[in-house]
Amino acid sequence: MLKKLPDLRSDLAAEEFVATADLSDYDLSSFSPARFVLPSAAGDAVTLPPELLRRVEAEAERSGVSREEFVRRAVEDALPDLAA
Repeated sequence: MLKKLPDLRSDLAAEEFVATADLSDYDLSSFSPARFVLPSAAGDAVTLPPELLRRVEAEAERSGVSREEFVRRAVEDALPDLAA
């Protein structure tokens, strides 16, 4: 039977766990890909036509993310070789 993952309360604890544990001993079936948000450079700006901005805002709200996050993900999806 696979082990349950421990409750890791910090990045350091998670890093230490991953560095030392045999992850094949743990149930990872509920994991899904995650995207980590990195700080953006000051002054980043893109001008969009009003109708496109309205559609971006509506889709971002439907997706439960900010419009900036939605646009960042769209760009990463369009340029997968540049995504972190």
